Amino acid sequence: MNLADALDGHARSRPTHPALIEGARVTTHAELAAWVRRIAAWIVGLRLPDDQPVGVCLRDTAQHVAVLYALARAGRAILPLDVRWTLAEQRNVALHFGASLVLVEPDAAPIPDCRCAVPEEASDHAAAEIAFGHDDGAPFVLSLSSGTTGRPKGPLITHAHFLARFRTHWINLGLNGQDRFICATPLYFGGGRTFAMSVLFSGGTVVMLPPPWEPAELLACIAAERVTSLFLVPTQLRRLLALGDAELAPLRGLNLLLSSGAPLSPEERVEIRDRLCPRFFEYYASTEGGGVSLLSPEDLETRATSVGRPVFGVDVEVVDAADRPLAPGEVGLLRYRGPGCATTYHRDPEASSEAFRDGWFYPGDLASLDAEGYVTLRGRQKDMIIRAGINIYPADIEAALNAHPSVAEAAVVGVPSPEFGEEIAAFVRLLQPVDVDALLHFARARLPRPKWPRQIIVVEDLPRNSSGKILKRQLAEGIAGGLASEAVVSSAQGSSVSAG
Repeated sequence: MNLADALDGHARSRPTHPALIEGARVTTHAELAAWVRRIAAWIVGLRLPDDQPVGVCLRDTAQHVAVLYALARAGRAILPLDVRWTLAEQRNVALHFGASLVLVEPDAAPIPDCRCAVPEEASDHAAAEIAFGHDDGAPFVLSLSSGTTGRPKGPLITHAHFLARFRTHWINLGLNGQDRFICATPLYFGGGRTFAMSVLFSGGTVVMLPPPWEPAELLACIAAERVTSLFLVPTQLRRLLALGDAELAPLRGLNLLLSSGAPLSPEERVEIRDRLCPRFFEYYASTEGGGVSLLSPEDLETRATSVGRPVFGVDVEVVDAADRPLAPGEVGLLRYRGPGCATTYHRDPEASSEAFRDGWFYPGDLASLDAEGYVTLRGRQKDMIIRAGINIYPADIEAALNAHPSVAEAAVVGVPSPEFGEEIAAFVRLLQPVDVDALLHFARARLPRPKWPRQIIVVEDLPRNSSGKILKRQLAEGIAGGLASEAVVSSAQGSSVSAG
């Protein structure tokens, strides 16, 4: 099937049911299906090459959602481009993946060296009957798995892959045609795009509330639109935790509050469940594989450091360097497979052969797996610090620092050391002022000596990508550039502390 087939079905079975709500404008399922077909017919009429993706560089609007389904209907692969990127970044990604066209806003500056068009060009007369394809193996989206610098990777996700991801939403999360989902994250980001499309595929309603928004605005929208489900990234959830319990009342009526994109601390998870929504789930997912594991509200008491158990249809293993499965509790490379997992990167055979092997996807995460199937992440393989020949997982040190009541968030990186090969540097974002010497001693009391940070650097914020993940490379480059130049070296303790 083509994913857009479901919209035609809803147009027949529930034509007046709201599909998209954007301020005062309500688009019914009958109107959405017609809108999608109109744009799709226009796209087909442009006679673009079948094997080249179409870039989508649009704001987070109802039209953006319609365009996503229209490209699916037209059988053209979507290349997401963030409207917040610079023109140079948009150009680089579009050219790297060979986009035949980029859809842009009417007021957008032209992207250099790219053919651009605006969706408004899809006039009413373009809605003539066209024989659209129905191949579920056709490419659907190149869901970018890295930033705009270096060599971006685009896992090739088909219609069948996306449908399998929708199934996990129904089976594991309970999303269905009665849901009223609020789209409060960028549609460029995989989570925002996937959940919005999933709810519409099911016949539900998507309420548009594009970022940036103020917490009070989000809460008012949830109450006014009788929202039942919400997906947020951790940085957004932390902003909500700063509010009082009375202000947070609308959240407690949700059927589902979901987080993904970056880890939360065990303490944050419990506070979110207890203060924001009792039906809070944390979803470990990737652009390549979709949902991998799910941590339920009931797991928070006994599996505080885990990211949960595999979702429906997904197999997970932890293996050594020779791809041999490890015993429960041992740390190794995570790999997983399932019907929603990509099998290749677009136009990148080298990266494909490294990440997709023997039917498994290797995301580059270090993890352990217990006897009951719970997955515990230990950090990225590329982020692992090797100090004096000892493997050190940044997650262990971050957990020790995050346990301090004054620390909002910590990120640990390795920096070159002529003596030990690598040393440990920790960046912390504070909730309130704290003596960094006291913070260092607090962490040491919870860590063995080889894991003691050499530097603690206080920062106002941590650099992130659009999915909320901390950009550790930028932190390490900041140290190399002199960010920690005022660190006080203590030869007696073998450590230093910087106030940043």
